Amino acid sequence: MASMRDIKRRKSSIQSTQQITKAMKLVSTVKLQKAKGRAESSKPYFDLMYKTVTSILAKSGNIQHPYLTANDSPKKAIITVTSNRGLAGGYNSNIIKLITSSDFKKEDVLLYTVGRKGSDSLSRKGYKIAQDFSDVINEPMYSDAQEIGNTVLEQFAKGEIGEIYLAYTSFKNTVSHEPKLIKLLPVSLEDVGEVDEVSKLTPMNYEPEAEEALDMILPKYVCSLIFGALVEAVASENGARMAAMDSATSNAEEMIDKLSLLYNRARQGSITQELTEIIAGANAINE
Repeated sequence: MASMRDIKRRKSSIQSTQQITKAMKLVSTVKLQKAKGRAESSKPYFDLMYKTVTSILAKSGNIQHPYLTANDSPKKAIITVTSNRGLAGGYNSNIIKLITSSDFKKEDVLLYTVGRKGSDSLSRKGYKIAQDFSDVINEPMYSDAQEIGNTVLEQFAKGEIGEIYLAYTSFKNTVSHEPKLIKLLPVSLEDVGEVDEVSKLTPMNYEPEAEEALDMILPKYVCSLIFGALVEAVASENGARMAAMDSATSNAEEMIDKLSLLYNRARQGSITQELTEIIAGANAINE
C-alpha cells in the first residue's frame, strides 16, 4: 500500500490537472457559443448551395467546361480540415482515419491541409502535403476559403489533379459531430442522389452562355463549401474539446475521491499502529 505522503502528492497533482481541465472547458464553452451561432446561421446557405449547384449541373447535359470535364490525372486533391491544437477527444483522429481508411491510393493523394494536427499525422503516415494552410483555422474568413479554392481549381484546370475532395467535421449540435468526405469536382449524375429523374431530364438554359455562367458559379460553389466546412469545423473542434475536458474533469474528481478514501484508510492504519505501540509500551513498563 502506498504511503500517506505518496497518496497526498498524487492527489495534489490530480487536483492541479483538474483545475487546468476545468479552465479549458470554460474557455471552450465560451468559444463554442460564438462558433455555434456562426455555424448554425451559415449552414442552411452552404447546404442549399451544394444542392442547387449539383442540381444545375445534373440538368445541364454534356457541357464542355474545364471544371466539369474529367481529365486523365489519377491525382486526388483532398482539402483536410483539422485543428492546430489537441486535447479535443477524437476530433482530429476521426478525420485522419477517414482519409487513411478510404479507397484512395496513398501515392495518388495530394493533401491541402488546414490544421497542424492533421498535417503532421498524415505526413508521418506517408501522405504528400501539397500545401499547408494551418493558420487559416484560427479565425477562418471567406477570403481564406477563396485562397484555398482558387489554388485547387487552378491545379484542376491544368490537369495536375483529377478530382477534388473535402474532408471536415460537420457540426450537428453541441455533442454530435460527424466527419465527412465529400466530392467537390468533377460533379457527375452519380454524385447527385437527391435529384429526381424528371429534374434530370429537364433542360437547363443559361443566360449568358453556359461556359461564362459556370466560370462564375463553380468557383463560388467550391469556395463557399470550403468556407462552410471551416466554420463548421471550428464549432465542432470547440464542442469536442469542451466534451473532452468535461470528461477529464469528471474523471479527475473520481480519482480524487478514491485517493481521499485511500488516504483516510492509511491515516487510520497509522493512528491504529501508533496506539498499539503506545499501549504495548505502557504494558511493558507496568510489567
